[in-house]
Amino acid sequence: MRLNRKDSLLLIVDLQAGLLPVVDGGMQAVREAGWLAGVAELVGVPVWVTEQAPEKIGASAPELLDVLGDYELFHKQHFSAMEDAGFRDALAAADASQIVICGSEAHVCVLQTALGLLAAGYRVYWLSEATASRRPDEAWLARERAVTGGAVSITADMAAYEWIERCDTQIFSQAHRRFLKQRSARPLTFF
Repeated sequence: MRLNRKDSLLLIVDLQAGLLPVVDGGMQAVREAGWLAGVAELVGVPVWVTEQAPEKIGASAPELLDVLGDYELFHKQHFSAMEDAGFRDALAAADASQIVICGSEAHVCVLQTALGLLAAGYRVYWLSEATASRRPDEAWLARERAVTGGAVSITADMAAYEWIERCDTQIFSQAHRRFLKQRSARPLTFF
């Protein structure tokens, strides 16, 4: 199923400063998530951020927070955000059926959140180049497990262009000026 900005929500899971130095591809995940968050803001897709035990791991990476516009922040202790009643209730009230998910670590918090979303009936889109783990094999296996469970593996470009829909609109012109030109200069590497 194609993404529709009216049904979508971008969920950035635990891209936290205290964890990123040991995550393979962590800063790439921050850049890609931040880039897509910019597009999301432009097209009206809500951006949500989670932080796992921020008192121990720290807040989200400043490089991410610096590029985010409006976003909702959720602190959690469970690995799966779906185990937190406040998150679940807010998500139900958000009326979003398509969740684009990314973050770290792919094989723990991102995967468990994705599986919880799938079990609750949401359509989950795994943002491959913005999801990372300490070991690359674990990120790859997490994506495979999520996809086997019903998630769809996508790239930031796929999400952006599906949300934008057309090339003859003001939204496309704004996105092209602000975001899309950057893509051609960046290499695409992910699992």
